Amino acid sequence: MNAKGYAAVRSGKTGLCSGDYRRKFRYYAQVDYLTALSAFVQTAEAGSFVAAGRQLGLTASAVGKAVARLEEQLQVRLFHRNTRNMALTEEGRMFLERCQRILAEMEAAHAELAQTHVAPRGRLRISLPLVAMLLTPVLADFMAAYPEVQLDLDFSDRLVDVIEEGFDVVVRTGQPSDSRLMSRNVGRFRSRIVAAPDYLKAHGTPGTPADLARHHCLRQRSPTTGKLRPWPLASEGKSLPETMSATAVDPLIYLAVAGRGIACLPPFAVRQEIADGRLVSLLESHIREVEQFSVLWPASRQVTPKLRAFVEFMASHLKPENQGL
Repeated sequence: MNAKGYAAVRSGKTGLCSGDYRRKFRYYAQVDYLTALSAFVQTAEAGSFVAAGRQLGLTASAVGKAVARLEEQLQVRLFHRNTRNMALTEEGRMFLERCQRILAEMEAAHAELAQTHVAPRGRLRISLPLVAMLLTPVLADFMAAYPEVQLDLDFSDRLVDVIEEGFDVVVRTGQPSDSRLMSRNVGRFRSRIVAAPDYLKAHGTPGTPADLARHHCLRQRSPTTGKLRPWPLASEGKSLPETMSATAVDPLIYLAVAGRGIACLPPFAVRQEIADGRLVSLLESHIREVEQFSVLWPASRQVTPKLRAFVEFMASHLKPENQGL
């Protein structure tokens, strides 16, 4: 909008009713303010009105007036000026940092919208917990649905630094706690307490959580903290014994099937063993806690089509009704 049109809207001489022109004025005032912010940032980065105008496609005079209007609105001087050079004031330096973030967010939002119709493609670096190796059928389905996305999978239970280590996205169990990350809950599951029929024949079947104190319990230990992971029971009664412990799920499954004790495992890890009778599910009415899978990605990064596709795919395919969780 040119200066004449802006003045007309401001004065109300536009033929619009008062409500219309006030709305128009607010809109154009916001546009004018953003233009002034851009002029200020470009001037600070380029070092002069002339150089800023060259980058913005405006005259040096127009850039100077935009900055002057901004200073008038803020009631603060942003630049020290003289005939030879100009430099930011202390207030100008503080304001510049905020303005750069605002404009960067606007550019990121524009780029994100522009990419919504772009087909997902490229490498996607993903960190997953070791238990997620059992979800490889879901990952295989994703690869079939998005053949132009190359998955780079890192399976580990250690606490990775998503940003420092350059991951695009991580899949984790439990509640996310890193404020630098965006997150989405993509699936919920209730763990199963299981044992082999031969073990139960030899040692009896526990009827309550307290009965577990008399059994051989195969425990999982966090590789990060070294602590034993609690079993999701309404009440454990006495503390659970530790016949053996492992940081991975696979040895616990093997030992449980071999009749060496009782284990607490994710349902998708032992679905087949329960279905064919090698393991029996125990104490189901006493299991209260529900765990979740979360997908996390850096909040500071643009959500690319490949990342959006992965998050949406996991959310739809890890639903309990799809996974028997």
